[in-house]
Amino acid sequence: MDTTHQMADDYVRIFDTTLRDGEQAPGCTMNVEEKVAIARQLERLNVDIIEAGFAASSPGDFESVRRVAEAMGNPVVLSLSRTRDEDVDQALRAVEGAKRPGVHIFIATSEIHMKYKLNMTREDVLNAATWAVTRAKRHLDHVEFSCEDASRSDWDFMVKVCTEVIRAGAKIINLPDTTGHAIPEEFGRMFAYMRERVPGADQVIWSAHCHNDLGLAVANSLAAIRNGARQIECTINGIGERAGNTSMEEVVMALKTRQDLMEVRTGIETRQIYPASRLLSQIIGQPVPPNKPIVGDNAFAHEAGIHQDGVLKNKLTYEIMKPEDIGIPSNKLVLGKHSGRHAFINRLEELGVDPETIDVQKAFAAFKELCDKKKIVYDDDILALANEESRRTADQFELVDLVVTSSTRSTPRAEVTMRVAGAERNADATGDGMVDACYKAIYKIAGITPTLERYSVKAITGGTDALGEVSCLVREDGMTVAGQGAHSDIVMASALALVNALNRLSARGERISAQHTFPTP
Repeated sequence: MDTTHQMADDYVRIFDTTLRDGEQAPGCTMNVEEKVAIARQLERLNVDIIEAGFAASSPGDFESVRRVAEAMGNPVVLSLSRTRDEDVDQALRAVEGAKRPGVHIFIATSEIHMKYKLNMTREDVLNAATWAVTRAKRHLDHVEFSCEDASRSDWDFMVKVCTEVIRAGAKIINLPDTTGHAIPEEFGRMFAYMRERVPGADQVIWSAHCHNDLGLAVANSLAAIRNGARQIECTINGIGERAGNTSMEEVVMALKTRQDLMEVRTGIETRQIYPASRLLSQIIGQPVPPNKPIVGDNAFAHEAGIHQDGVLKNKLTYEIMKPEDIGIPSNKLVLGKHSGRHAFINRLEELGVDPETIDVQKAFAAFKELCDKKKIVYDDDILALANEESRRTADQFELVDLVVTSSTRSTPRAEVTMRVAGAERNADATGDGMVDACYKAIYKIAGITPTLERYSVKAITGGTDALGEVSCLVREDGMTVAGQGAHSDIVMASALALVNALNRLSARGERISAQHTFPTP
């Protein structure tokens, strides 16, 4: 990455927090290998900064941050940290293997947070912020500081806090709309006010971190840029707590499409946006809504006759962007039964899948098997196969066999064989339908009966021979995780999705993340 342009006044740095704030959304938990896979795709996107996690929140998060830090070459890799000595020290240790390490320190500055959450005075907060930045600065140069709940804070108090943390060595000052409370005009005005009154404001980068509770995260981020912010904190697909964060693809394409008005640029390789969106969706088991701007299936679809006629004559009549600009292939039909292993691997890489993160031989074998069942194999089929394979590594539970029987005259019945920690176990059950019977049998083997909060089915591509994709959300002992499975048999896909969720539940039980307990920017 060419760093010489990053301090230019027209350059906006993209700070991706998919692995930290994004993962805090219910059902978006990722294991270490999945986080590394997402981080590699973020590097292909050419993001400037990756917030890899909250190292002090749990041993699992510490390991995730450490692994991502060691895997990255170009992006700065950060860990979030509270203003506590153990937090700062854990963050520093977690990123010490990074080529370009950093720490992101935060403390709340709003009256409601200071009084009811922190039980601290303004002077306490000022001292804690200055102390933490000073401690981190002794060990590395890239220190970011956030005034949590900035949009509901007293601006003059934030001037004092920002003045002191800049003196202590902070290089980036982040003003988050933590609760999604702001509207663009006031959020932009806050940045202008701070930049006018904080001594040394021109020597630091001002950053915006917005939540989407009122649907204004992208608009607020753009308002911040118009008022001097030169870093935007965002997530792929806009995932995050509650209604989510600023959507990376939306803010990046807004800046690119309206460069005539915004007069700034980013370093994002936009052709990697669509692969990144699809990869994240596959990993967390949450489909991208069809009407999602930029990456939704309907984003470039035209059904109204007058629109179709206009687009056929000139695409610019109704399209302000080209699908190719975000990496949507013009022809999704890519491979067939006669395609070789090399072509398969090449296509995986084009779709944003790192072949080293999966068992390519097994994925290729599954591809060949699918080719025998389907006349046409699409990109989304290949992505599903690759991610199905990645979900099978290092699992506590593994589906070995499934037999289901059903008719209009008998109760559906399922016989399931699973491998649990290396040992095969069997169970059978009846249910209201084949999927219900299958799930009850799996619950017997697993020894738990979690609450199934969401179950959805979709055909990855068209046709009766389509690969089916099942997503489920399960909750057990206060933990919510998502599972996903893909198979040409929808009952098998359902079983794979539940097993995937159980594995996530098992893994997460070993590293219950404290980041949901401690509010963050």
